[in-house]
Amino acid sequence: MPKPIYILNGPNLNLLGLRQPEVYGKATLEDVAEGCASLAAELGLTMRFHQSNHEGQIIDWIHQARSEGAGIILNPAAYSHTSIAILDALNAFDGPVLEVHISNIHRREAFRYHSYVSQRADGVIAGFGTDGYLLALRRMATLLGHS
Repeated sequence: MPKPIYILNGPNLNLLGLRQPEVYGKATLEDVAEGCASLAAELGLTMRFHQSNHEGQIIDWIHQARSEGAGIILNPAAYSHTSIAILDALNAFDGPVLEVHISNIHRREAFRYHSYVSQRADGVIAGFGTDGYLLALRRMATLLGHS
């Protein structure tokens, strides 16, 4: 069985579909997980989909992916702009890392323009709504030779 893709989601994404739908859309995180599972199966990939409001938990999943994962798709949410610890964990991961943002962080408040995660990411997808996850999965399949 191939190693799974870890799809990790940061703080407040558990409120997707409820919190600021004018910015993040009406799809829930469960909707995103279902769409990713369907596409992953189509692409011949397996995945683990997680969300946490706690930085340490996200770091633990990144550490787990070091031995168990083929790649990481990460929507770090607000941790993008604050977490050197998540960057350090990603720097210890050898596989591909893709960063996803539902909104275009470069058209929002100035503090959102910088992402620590981008310093490690092999690609960044921003502003495509929840379709960004599907784009990231397709790119991950290419990076891993599944397409």
